[in-house]
Amino acid sequence: MKRHIREAGIAHLRTADPIMAAWIERAGPCLLQRRQDRFGALVRAILAQQISAHVAKVIRMRIAARCKPAGITPASILRLGEKGLRECGCSRQKIAYLLDLAGKVQSGELPLNQLGRFSDAVVIERMIAVKGIGVWTAQMFLIFSLGRPDVFPHDDLAVRTAMQRIYGLRKLPDKTRMRKIAAKWSPYATVGSWYCWRWHYLEGAYKKSNRR
Repeated sequence: MKRHIREAGIAHLRTADPIMAAWIERAGPCLLQRRQDRFGALVRAILAQQISAHVAKVIRMRIAARCKPAGITPASILRLGEKGLRECGCSRQKIAYLLDLAGKVQSGELPLNQLGRFSDAVVIERMIAVKGIGVWTAQMFLIFSLGRPDVFPHDDLAVRTAMQRIYGLRKLPDKTRMRKIAAKWSPYATVGSWYCWRWHYLEGAYKKSNRR
């Protein structure tokens, strides 16, 4: 996300939402950056499904090692095939997802380099046609790869739990409550969502320092 958009988003949140404004003062500037490798970001998202971040990273590193020197590309994933991906530790389901993604990108059915031309809704529609990519993954692509400013991932548990803490709610908010809070953030819901993720990072760092 471009710096001027981040700054405009912070200014808007400070004006529109006093509770978020107070959290921004504690959390500091928004550091959200776009990921240039769009295919790699989707591979990373698929590998991370339903397993720990550490295990996903190990598998991704194995795949990267076997994809040298080209790196993780649609062609290199297709060359690895089912056997190679299985040897890297991928489950049968994720192998199917990765090969479907690579095939659709390679053929041009999912033109990753052209998706920036389309609206958020169209991008999501195009992406969920790929096996293993749901709305949440498509929203992460909008945020981290396309740098879209007004994306609110209402199914994200980390956003949900951070909202409970930041807004002092007695219980986890449901989707209706989440959308009501996030309505104040528009047209910069992405920035508000990032500050929710930031809560987990800073809270984790605080707990770690107190254990020393």
